[in-house]
Amino acid sequence: MSTARNTSKSATPTGGLHHPEGRQPLAAAVARQLREAIASGAWEIGQRIPTESELMERFQVSRGTLREGIKALAHAGVLEVRQGDGTYVRARSELEGTASRSVGEHTAAHVFEVRQVLDTQAARLAAQRAEAPGIEELQRILDASLEAWHAGRVSEWADLDWEFHRGVARLSGNPLLEQLYSGFAGAFKRDLLNQSEHRDFDPSLQPGHQDLITALSSGDPETAERSVRCGLEIAESRS
Repeated sequence: MSTARNTSKSATPTGGLHHPEGRQPLAAAVARQLREAIASGAWEIGQRIPTESELMERFQVSRGTLREGIKALAHAGVLEVRQGDGTYVRARSELEGTASRSVGEHTAAHVFEVRQVLDTQAARLAAQRAEAPGIEELQRILDASLEAWHAGRVSEWADLDWEFHRGVARLSGNPLLEQLYSGFAGAFKRDLLNQSEHRDFDPSLQPGHQDLITALSSGDPETAERSVRCGLEIAESRS
């Protein structure tokens, strides 16, 4: 679960820009190193990156060059510049950023149909490829999400439930699928919060997530897909 927070110098790329060919414009080099830092997990989604002054010192570039690099990633949907507040990580890659923007431009029905494809395929692949440590992490996330729900921390529950689904996409072993799926974060969480407002909604009474973990543990792609479809049908009935 990601929360916005300040960063320290230890999380910032160091040593200036590296482009030995000497042909790459400095702004493009700035964008490249920022992109690599985000992809490596140096800064999480929702986290504020270091200040302009710190990045200028680290990269040894002017303010104008730095802003050009940041602007390029903001245009790609990777960063979000908030006037008077700072610059925040919005996505881990251009693909994820583009997917996130595209989701917001389509109807809820269209988004849900694409989610069905990604969710079911991710589950099938994860059942074939997931290893024990990854499955154990899913169980930990599921347990934490239910604990948050019973404690009345609905927003935390929604964040953890999203992490569960994104974790399944990660266990698919297909980084492209994971990036595409991550573009659904905003729409997914909004849908979860809408579901939580139904009086009869109680995630602890829905066995789908636990059934999915069992299917992944036994390497059963058919049961994994079936458990996901069941959960999607329940979600659709409440939308």
